[in-house]
Amino acid sequence: MRHRTSKNMKFQFDEETRRIIYYRDNGSCIFCRQQYHMENKDPWLYQMKDIMHYINKSQGGLGVPQNGAVGCRYHHMLLDNGSRGLRSEMIEIFKEYLMQQYPDWNEDSLRYKKWDFPTFG
Repeated sequence: MRHRTSKNMKFQFDEETRRIIYYRDNGSCIFCRQQYHMENKDPWLYQMKDIMHYINKSQGGLGVPQNGAVGCRYHHMLLDNGSRGLRSEMIEIFKEYLMQQYPDWNEDSLRYKKWDFPTFG
């Protein structure tokens, strides 16, 4: 198991952020609520809950509530794996959900920017 270092902490969901997301989403998967591709036969995968990133950590996605949602393990695997060709559709559903939760939601503010200087002029 990888340890959380100060270098990668900005990409992780800390415990407080996880609580915020879990409470906001009522502890239920955003995809299960829509009955999105519910063909898996293992009920355990629907019961296990994860916090999913909208913008992946590997792409600089920050560990902030505006970049996450609750997902069951099955839908989280579908989103991350992408082998069934559903990722783009799932990302669009995810985006619409976050935009409903945060009216001023902006995808650009969810990425880490090392050189994020104000512009003048």
